Amino acid sequence: MAEIVKKQPRRSGKRLVKGIIFLLICGVILGMLVYLPIFTLQEVKLTGSTYLTVDDILKVGDIYINEPLFKLETDKVAGRLLNDVRIEDVTVRRKLPHTLEVIVTERMPIATVVCNYGYLDIDKHGKILDSYKNLREMKIPMITGALIKDLYIGDDVKDEHVQKILDFLELLDAASLNKISEVAIVAENYIVAYTATERPVQIRIGALERLEEKAKLTQDFLRDLDTNPNAVEYVDFNYTAPFIKLYQ
Repeated sequence: MAEIVKKQPRRSGKRLVKGIIFLLICGVILGMLVYLPIFTLQEVKLTGSTYLTVDDILKVGDIYINEPLFKLETDKVAGRLLNDVRIEDVTVRRKLPHTLEVIVTERMPIATVVCNYGYLDIDKHGKILDSYKNLREMKIPMITGALIKDLYIGDDVKDEHVQKILDFLELLDAASLNKISEVAIVAENYIVAYTATERPVQIRIGALERLEEKAKLTQDFLRDLDTNPNAVEYVDFNYTAPFIKLYQ
């Protein structure tokens, strides 16, 4: 006796149409929600910034207040922000209902270096963050004695001595860094720093070696300088034991 095979019922055309209509309705509702006023950008919350402002973020990121929050593609906004030389790293994310959160890691200027047309502010890697012709009031050390030519914002200072000085300055804490006005390259592989005091004190750092040790000695010296009752002419860190010369 032949086996009778039951045919599977075909999917109803009506059921398929209903499914398509349901998806269309969901799409329309979602589209309406995206453009609801409650989901428009009202605030940019900026964290991690010292120099950058919210206005900077809006301009560089091509962001506009009152635009639909869900239209902002956070990865593209982050990419535009990373094109700004001042920003080393950034995270961008939506925060419902109306906020864009931007977390930045800034490139911080650690020194100013003299160049052939003026001055350059550079970070710890030698990246040029700013350039200008007239000297500004400085809160960071100036590096002198290097021959820097034809470099501009976004370029890298690759001078070997400058790089070593930056390595040294990075080892100092913020308080010590603010107490140094100048680091001068006075000879091949020999540097001298000067304090930002009314009567500058010379710090003979010498050869660009034993940087961690010399940075610690420099910090200790600068910390004690304010309370030292004697007028110091210079301190020399070239020797195993630091030598301090007092004014006669």
